[in-house]
Amino acid sequence: MANEFGENPIQTEGDIVTCRKLIRNASVAAGFGMTDVTRIVTAVSELARNVYVHSGSHGVMRWQTLYKPGQIGIQLEFEDYGVGIPDIDQAIEAGFTTAGSMGMGLSGVKRLMDDMTIKSETSVGTIVTIEKWGRAK
Repeated sequence: MANEFGENPIQTEGDIVTCRKLIRNASVAAGFGMTDVTRIVTAVSELARNVYVHSGSHGVMRWQTLYKPGQIGIQLEFEDYGVGIPDIDQAIEAGFTTAGSMGMGLSGVKRLMDDMTIKSETSVGTIVTIEKWGRAK
């Protein structure tokens, strides 16, 4: 099975909706069950909104399907060109917020997905990469 991949800019609130729809369709097509599709789309919604809110609307979502023997996966990368995250450990703590929200964003994404890495440089931007794996059908 060939890898599918794509890229979508995140510059408007409408782009958040586009990212959600695109990844919902890709996850279903890859064979993920509805529970995992919901987890993936929820993570996409949070990370796309973070790009929009925290970067001044300058960012992109990249995605690809992954394959291992007996497994299907999806990898998503959210890159923004904003202020960066000064303390990544603090940012992924449940309850931490810089936007006056409930502070469940990055910590929630980490719980929903199988893997999450964050690279950030102050005044340069942030890249958050997430993966979810399931059984190939």
